[in-house]
Amino acid sequence: MKKLILGLAVTAGTLAFAQQKTSSSPVSFGVKGGMNVSSLSNGADLSDSKSKIGFNAGVFANIPLASSFSVQPEVIYNDLGSKVTREYSVLGNTYKDEYSRNLGYVAVPVMFQYNATPDFFFEAGPEFGFLVSANDKFKSSTNSNTNSHVASLNKDDFKTFNFGIGLGAGYYFTQNLGITARYTAGLTDIYKNNSGDAVKNNVFQVGLAYKFK
Repeated sequence: MKKLILGLAVTAGTLAFAQQKTSSSPVSFGVKGGMNVSSLSNGADLSDSKSKIGFNAGVFANIPLASSFSVQPEVIYNDLGSKVTREYSVLGNTYKDEYSRNLGYVAVPVMFQYNATPDFFFEAGPEFGFLVSANDKFKSSTNSNTNSHVASLNKDDFKTFNFGIGLGAGYYFTQNLGITARYTAGLTDIYKNNSGDAVKNNVFQVGLAYKFK
């Protein structure tokens, strides 16, 4: 929690500094959302885990610092985790078991953007996250029969704070509407009291952004 508060303080400080530098350049606000392709790394029990499809959605402020540079703090909801799928046959019956670990975070990325052209940009920066939900979903299929259930996890087993570094790019088709892509590599272990290798969040995001002007 202390690290999350520090992250929010950094965001607020960045906003205050940027606003002083951009009296002639308007700050723009917007909304964004899209698809997550997430995974969990280095878990001894995750040797057969695959990427999980999820989503992200939130708001942002784009603050010009100079003609080619801007800073973009965001507040987004991130659906992260991983997925395991196993298929096998027994006595002529085909079985398919799917297990996914679903971790929900409220994330605060602070992206520093370089505008290569007025419409195309590169970005990089830190992301501070706060865990708000954790559950496992199980789905079992036998031929045409399917059963599924969701089990809530004890959030006390997980670290509340998540920190990562993001790298991405984006292109605005119009002054308002653009497409974005970003990869964020987690740097902190998601578990408390982990005696094995650190398990970290990793996610590739692609989506749309809309600026209000």
